[in-house]
This record gives sequence, C-alpha cells and structure tokens, in this order.
Amino acid sequence: MGLDLRKLEHLVAVAEEGGFTRAAARLHLTQQALSTSVRSLEREVGVPLLRRDTGGVTALPAGQALIDDARVLHGIARSALHRARRIGRGGAETLRVGHTPAVTSDEVTALVHTALAELPGLGTEVHQHYPQRLADDLLGGDLDLGLCRGMHPQHGLTRSTLRQDRLSLAVAAEHHLADRDHVELTELAAERLVVWGDPGRSGYTDLLLEHCRRAGFEPEHLRNPIQGTPPVTAVIGTGYVALVTAPPGPAAGGRTRVVELRPALFAPLHALWPAHLAHDLRDAFLTASL
Repeated sequence: MGLDLRKLEHLVAVAEEGGFTRAAARLHLTQQALSTSVRSLEREVGVPLLRRDTGGVTALPAGQALIDDARVLHGIARSALHRARRIGRGGAETLRVGHTPAVTSDEVTALVHTALAELPGLGTEVHQHYPQRLADDLLGGDLDLGLCRGMHPQHGLTRSTLRQDRLSLAVAAEHHLADRDHVELTELAAERLVVWGDPGRSGYTDLLLEHCRRAGFEPEHLRNPIQGTPPVTAVIGTGYVALVTAPPGPAAGGRTRVVELRPALFAPLHALWPAHLAHDLRDAFLTASL
C-alpha cells in the first residue's frame, strides 16, 4: 500500500498549526474534509497519529515520525517535478546552492570557481539563508546543496565536511588589539565576543564557544544585532571581537582588522544535501570542491 502525499500534507499542516481550524484555512479545506482525510490516514497506517484534546492537537510519536518522513517525501516529489520540467523544456541543469551567513559570499564564490575549473559551463543559483530556512529549503526541494558551519543535519539531510578553515580574530580598526601581529586565544577572556546565534540554537556559535572553554575560560558574548552581514563587519564601531575565517589583514574597507589567532583553531565548512535524492551535478560539484 502506498502513502497518499495529499493526506500526508494534511497531517503536516494540522501538526504545524496545532489544530484543525487553522490547518483547514491554510489548506483551503473545510474542517470536516480535513478531519476525514487525517482519520483515513490513521486507519491506513493502523495506529493513532495525533493526540486531540481541549488544548489543541499534538503529534504522537508515530505521527511525528511520519511527519518527519513526509517532509522528506514532499521534497523528493518537488525536486522530481522540477527536474522533469527542466528536461522536458530543454533547459540547462542548474545547481541551486544556499549558504548561511557563517559562510561568506567570497567563500562561496571561490568554491564555485574551483568547481568551474572541473565543470565548464556549470550553472549555479546562490542564495543566503539563515540555518532553519536553509534546512527547510533543502528538505522542501527548493535547494540542491547547502553550505554552512556547525549545523547538525536534520532528519532527511546528509552532511559532509569539505574542509577546515583557520580562524582569525576580527576587531575594529581602532581596537587596542588591531596593531598586533597575533593574539593568543586566552587573551579573549578579557574581551567580549560577537557570535551569530544563541548558544544551544546555533551549532556554529556552540563550536566557537567550545574553543574558548577548552582554553580555560567562559567568554562573555553578544549575539550580533545586525544579522546576515559579513562576519568581519560585526565589530565595526564597537569594542568587541569576533572569530572569523577571513585571512589576516585589513577588511571592510579598512574599518576592521583581522589578526592571526594562536594557537591555530579551525572551523569546518560543511555541505548539506537531501539524503535520498540523486543529483549528478551536486555530486560533481562536491567532488570538485574537495
């Protein structure tokens, strides 16, 4: 027996909206039709999928497992549709790449040009997204490949490490560390560190803070109030410091200075992609980037 993708979509909507009323409005269905669809799915699966009570609707363990897989299945279906349309219309294959702000546009551009040397004529579309949007678009079939640092792969995604990039220290041009040849990591115990996400919710932030903890101190930190901008710009006009992957030297038009950090510390550059979706161009890009 095959699963009806339409019924799976109904189940996902009910779980995400926390009830049938909002889910029905989202799907442009009557509540009765939506309830009938979900109950039909539960009969087909043979176990309850949702807990219904006065506080709303929540997914039971079996329902959550099915919802997780449903998101993967919908992404595969959308990617298959996109691929069939492109081939049918005679269009050139394009690799849709997304990256988080932790991976700069310059780094993505360098990767694309490296791949172009091996894959002449490679067509790419590049988009910057925050981590959750990146994962959602990969699972939803709107992206073929994601580039990030420290993101843990959600159910349905595969992760690979492309390389390890050395970390440096970014400071404002007028900062007291700006004229140094190098800075020891332990010196940052007296500084305030800019990070790009809240600890526990950002894998990259957790990685950077763990480097400090292993050096013997708990850093005072601040989430960058200007999200989505290049990491080296986070310290402009402040007395803060930031761990970045940019090479030592002036940056941001001379408004910041990147200083060598010792001992050598590294941040991984990760690739994410849908685990169950074959994509020859994506695989060729990854091989050329290694």
